[in-house]
Amino acid sequence: MMSQIPPKLTPEMLVPRMGEYLIQKGLITAEGLQKALDYQLDQTSKGNALLLGQALIDLDVIERVELDQAVTEQILQLRSALQAANRTLERRVEERTAELQKALERVSELSQLKANFISNISHELRTPLTHIKGYIELLITESLGPATDEQKHALQVCQQSGNRLETLIEDLIMVSLASRGELSIKQENVDIRRIANLAVKSSMSKAGDRGVNLQTVVDEEVPFVQADSQKIAWVLHQLIDNGIKFTSSEGSVVVSVKREGENLVVVSVTDTGIGIPTNLLNDIFEPFHQLDSSSTRRYGGTGLGLSLVRQIVEAHGSMLDVQSVEGRGSTFKFPLLAVVGTK
Repeated sequence: MMSQIPPKLTPEMLVPRMGEYLIQKGLITAEGLQKALDYQLDQTSKGNALLLGQALIDLDVIERVELDQAVTEQILQLRSALQAANRTLERRVEERTAELQKALERVSELSQLKANFISNISHELRTPLTHIKGYIELLITESLGPATDEQKHALQVCQQSGNRLETLIEDLIMVSLASRGELSIKQENVDIRRIANLAVKSSMSKAGDRGVNLQTVVDEEVPFVQADSQKIAWVLHQLIDNGIKFTSSEGSVVVSVKREGENLVVVSVTDTGIGIPTNLLNDIFEPFHQLDSSSTRRYGGTGLGLSLVRQIVEAHGSMLDVQSVEGRGSTFKFPLLAVVGTK
């Protein structure tokens, strides 16, 4: 079966409701239009496709010159309407773009205000906290007079809380620096094996208290890496602390340092804890965000740790990868650039 050749494109095809327009212009009558429509239908039924304009001309209802003039007028009208619609659309796009730009500027402004507030309040908290810690130390060492064992115990509890508060303040300051793009990274040749072992050693007591098995798996042939030793140590401590926090008794947390190829060393922290639902994986990196934000939530924390971990890792030109199965644990890992020729 041969495909039907489409009709040649004519101006009439571009103009809708031509018959009504011709009647409005007084060029034809309603009776003449109906006569042409009947003729068009009859010819089409016989296999002769016929345009309405041609039917009007064949029946001498209108002259071709008049038809062409009417078609041209309507095309011009349609073009003007289209241009007006385009101008309206462009204006609306410009208005919405301007509104969006203002909204983005407002969000940026609010973010900056928040960062400045966090930075200012954190620095202001440092001074009184230093005084508190100093006097607690004097009381514990009995530099200001003798203290009973019960008093010393109470002071030690205060000292521990003071240390925790100091850590939180330092984290807040780091958050404010990161949010302003001022998080500085001092790249140097770092023995990542030593940093991993020290991080695990410092967390052994906490893991033991919770009944969690904490261990390292470190390749012997791991070279030094390019990194900021203090910040990478902080990252490992946070990941280990998180692993211990969300792992139940008799579970495990494993810190792994492995070489991959010639140029990369991959650091990972794997736990057998509660895991993270797939739809909430991105939420764990939001500052001050807790997956369980209820007043009765089981696990403590400010929600700053993982946010800072990712920002520090990315500041090293790396990327933090998270793999987790709800109820079966999580793995956080990131690669660091190896310093070839060092061990």
